[in-house]
Amino acid sequence: MSRALLILANAAVRARAAAWIAKAPEGTRVEFKAPQRSLEQNARLWAMLTDVAMQVEWYGQKLTPNDWKDVFTASLRRARVVPGLDPGSFVPLGMRTSDMSKAELSDLMELISAFGAERGVVFHEPSVATARTGRAA
Repeated sequence: MSRALLILANAAVRARAAAWIAKAPEGTRVEFKAPQRSLEQNARLWAMLTDVAMQVEWYGQKLTPNDWKDVFTASLRRARVVPGLDPGSFVPLGMRTSDMSKAELSDLMELISAFGAERGVVFHEPSVATARTGRAA
C-alpha cells in the first residue's frame, strides 16, 4: 500500500488502522490530524467572506471572497511573505485552509467576525445552496 486515508469513525476502522500499523514496514510514515471542518462551518466561512467582500473596501479596492480568505488566513497564521518571481510581486506562505481543523476554522471565523464588527459589516446566514456547495451563491 503506497497511500491510504482512514477516518477513525468507529471501532472497526480503528482496528483496521492498528492492523495496518502492525504490518507496516520500517520507515512508514503515519500522520494523525484533527477532524476537518464541517460542511456547515465551510458554508458559514464563505458567507462571511462574501459579506466582507461586498461591504468593505481595502486600501481603495474591493477584494473577492477568495482574496479575503487569503488576507484573514495570513493574519491568523502569521504568514511569512517572500518576494515572488516577478519584480514587485510578493507571495504569502502557509495560506491553505483546506486542511484546517474545526478549531482552526472556528478561530478564523472569529477573526473575520471581529474584523467585520470593527467595520460595521452585517453578516448573513449562509444559504441552503452555500451549505451544499461550500461556496456563496
